[in-house]
This record gives sequence, C-alpha cells and structure tokens, in this order.
Amino acid sequence: MTNSIAEIEDAEVIFIIGSNTTENHPVIGTFVKRAKNKGAKIIVADPREIELAKLSDVFMQLKPGTNVALLNAMMNVIIEENLQDEEFIKERCENYDELKEVVKDYTPEKAEVITGVKADLIREAARIYAKADKACILYAMGVTQHATGTENVYSIANLAMLCGKLGKESCGVNPLRGQNNVQGACDMGGLPDVFPGYQKVHIKENVEKFEKAWGVKLSDKPGLTVSEMFHEAIKGKLKALYIMGENPVISDPDTKHVIEALEKLEFLVVQDIFLTETAQYADVVLPAASFAEKDGTFTNTERRVQRVRKAINNVGQSKADWEIIVDIMNRMGYKCSYKSARDIFDELAKVTPQYAGIDYDRIENEGIQWPCPTKDHPGTKILHKDKFARGKGLFKPTKYRTSAEQPDDEYPFILTTGRILYHYHTMTMTGKNEGLMKIAGESYVEINPMDAKKYGISDGDLVEVTSRRGSVRVKAKITDVVNEGVVFMPFHYADGSANVLTNTAYDEVTKEPELKVCAVRIKKA
Repeated sequence: MTNSIAEIEDAEVIFIIGSNTTENHPVIGTFVKRAKNKGAKIIVADPREIELAKLSDVFMQLKPGTNVALLNAMMNVIIEENLQDEEFIKERCENYDELKEVVKDYTPEKAEVITGVKADLIREAARIYAKADKACILYAMGVTQHATGTENVYSIANLAMLCGKLGKESCGVNPLRGQNNVQGACDMGGLPDVFPGYQKVHIKENVEKFEKAWGVKLSDKPGLTVSEMFHEAIKGKLKALYIMGENPVISDPDTKHVIEALEKLEFLVVQDIFLTETAQYADVVLPAASFAEKDGTFTNTERRVQRVRKAINNVGQSKADWEIIVDIMNRMGYKCSYKSARDIFDELAKVTPQYAGIDYDRIENEGIQWPCPTKDHPGTKILHKDKFARGKGLFKPTKYRTSAEQPDDEYPFILTTGRILYHYHTMTMTGKNEGLMKIAGESYVEINPMDAKKYGISDGDLVEVTSRRGSVRVKAKITDVVNEGVVFMPFHYADGSANVLTNTAYDEVTKEPELKVCAVRIKKA
C-alpha cells in the first residue's frame, strides 16, 4: 500500500476495484464502513454485487477481465472534462501525451459495449473520484489475477497520477495482500528475480553485495515463478521442488496440470503444518510449526513490520521454518550459526535498505512501516510524498485486451473465482473447524436466476460445471449477485475444486495466472 490502513477511514472517496473487501479483508472492510458512516462516497467496480456494492454511491458491475477498458474510460472522462490535476502532472509525471492519445479512444459508450457498465455510471464514477481532495483506490486479486494483470495495475496507477492522488493523506494506490505475510515474503526476496529488499539479481553490484554477506558465489540469473516451475517440471527440465506452506493442488490453476507436474518430479519436499492435498504427493514431508509456535515478524499489507511471539510449545516433532532450513543448510555443507529468528532479522536489516532502521527492540510494542532507513527514522506512513522512487511518475498507457479464454457456443459462461468470509485459502486450517464447516461446508456455483431458468436449474440442485480442462459437481446457488452469462465459484474446496476448471494462461510480466476468467458450461447433474 502506498498509504496506511487507518487513512481509509478519513477518505472522502474510496474506489474499490477487484476486491470483495468485507469478506476477503474484513478488518480493512470495517475502515471502509466507518468512512461511509462519516460521509465518504464509495465507488465499487466488480463482476459480483458484493456487500460493499450495496453501500456504494456508484456500482459498476463489469464483465470479468475488462478492467483496463473501464479505467481508460474513466480517464477519458476526466481529461475531456478537464478534471485532471495539471500541476501534479506537470511537476511530477511524464509521458502524459501518450496517455491522452490512448484513452481518447475509450469513450464511456465504447467502454459500455466492452464492460457492460452503463456510460453514465462511468462518467459519474470518474467525476466523483477526480473532484475529491482525499480519494483512495483499493484493489486485490480481482485486478492482478489476469493475463492482463500488469496492465490493470498500470491503469490504476495512471488514474491516480492523472488526478494527483498519490503522496497525500487518505489517497494512494493500495493493493490488499491475499494473506497475512505475503508482503513480508516478497520483502525477504521470495521472488525469483530479486534479493531481499527488491534488489535485482541481474545487477552486478547487488550480486557482489550478497556474495560478501553470505560468503558464497551467487547466480545473476532470475529463477522461475510458480507457474513456470510446473511447466518446466512437465517438460522434465525441473527435477525437484521444495514447497513451503503452499497447497498448489488446490490453489493453482488447472489441477490436472499441477498434479501432472508433481508426479513428473524426481523429488518433492513439502514443509507444512498439516498433510495437505499437495503434501500427499511428497517424497518427504517436513512438519513445520504454526504461527503460534514460533517467534519472528510478519509484514502486513501497509508495509508494517510487526512482531510474532511464540505462544505455545511446538507440537510433536514440528520446528519453525527457519530451524528446518538451517538444519538442511548445515547438512548440505553451508555452515549456519543462527540461534534465533532475531539473528536472521538483524542480518536482513544490514543488507536491506528499507529495513535498515528496524530491529526487535524498536518493534517490541508497535510495528514500523518501511522504508525505515535509520534507527532514528519513524517509518514511512505515506509513500511518494515529495517524489516517486524513479523520480518522475511514468504514465504507462495500455490498450484493452481480451482475456486469454472467451466464452463460445460450447462453453458459453465466464467463470470467475474468489474467496468467501468463512475460509482461509485452501482450508488447511479453517476446514478443520467444525463451526465454520457448518456454515460453509461445501463448494457451490453462483448462477443468475435467468440462466438457471434457461437450464432448468433450481437452488440447491447438483450442477456439473465443465471447462476445457475438467469437470466438477457442486451445488447451485441461484442469485442475482452475478450477471447473466457469469458464474462464480469459491476456490477453497478440494471437493468441487474451482481450479480443476481454471486455465494456466498467465501475465507475461508477473507470470500471475488468470484465475479470474475462464470459459465453462453448466448443466443440471
């Protein structure tokens, strides 16, 4: 997040796109509701009529995969009506003329044809956002989990810069992370092309810096993303895989493809707190400790580094992740002498500029938001206050492209997937809770009443949902939350798994799979 969670409450306008905030980020959802109670205007763009849509001033129920067309049309209106922040653009941005050239073709009327959102709603949303002094954008995986995910994010950044809504209180571009320490994992270098602190592996100085810190020779070649790993495993080029705290058999697209990749491996290690669906394919399972059994830090979606403290003794033979990894490194000949999670964090702070001023003593009682370059620095509440990291903010205009898979006569529906309030990721933990399973114990598919009538499907009927990759049977949930021609399934469940259906198309830049759009057909089972 460029800004902070608490600032949401004081925003005059909140634009939520591709985020079912109250179900997927319920704590942040409370800040949105507080802002609404204080008089804030809410704009929601989503393929489903989520809870916040009912509280919104403008609800744009767009066709899945059409974010770029919608955002370009909003910018078209803003420029046509001279609502842009000319001073901000002149002083802090570049490539504005190219942006104008691209978005001029995306009239609200053209966008209505592409997105299904009425032109007047697009105009109203654009005016409300542009005219507010304090307007923030919240987005989540409804924006990023597309083959055009990078372009979607560029478009959001373009909109914010166009209106001068960056570097200011209660403004900003604010991605809501999918799990509690996704931000921290990325910060630590859990990406294939960076060292900790997003220091690129192809830059010679970075390689030399970490070779000195770690006492080994390091490659300057980026590694593989998760999507690429499975492709390479099937080709026989990736021989072994070590999976920590992840359950791709349920969470990744095209389950058949994932299982084929795992079975093709010569060696699979899974490190987890339960024997997950993925762990059942492993040659070795390493019992990890849960959050309650270990010390360390989590870095949340607002970049706040917070302490995690051991509350209970380790169950059985389980160990903290870092202890397992240190054991393996020592046995493989790389001598490690870390005695605690604190030792590791202290090393991290030495090699990571954003974390340089943070230590356990400073975050004993309250977390600190990075960047925090020195021990006397208070942390950074708002990014890009005076200038952008690259100097001038770069407009990256993008043209709308259709999703990788479109509905046709054989597969006439768009399936989109997501999360629900009662379950966490692949239910590794929540699926063992009796109370939650009583509330939300089985998978389902949401179908619009008009489509249900056409196919002779009643609420609660068993329905067969089929894509080019597979078929599942789930209960029908008849609801006008989804438009005609669109169906929705939660991805949490192993029985009736949505990802049996999804496709492996991915964003060429981030390699993020297109989990939010695939073509399916439905019939009463």
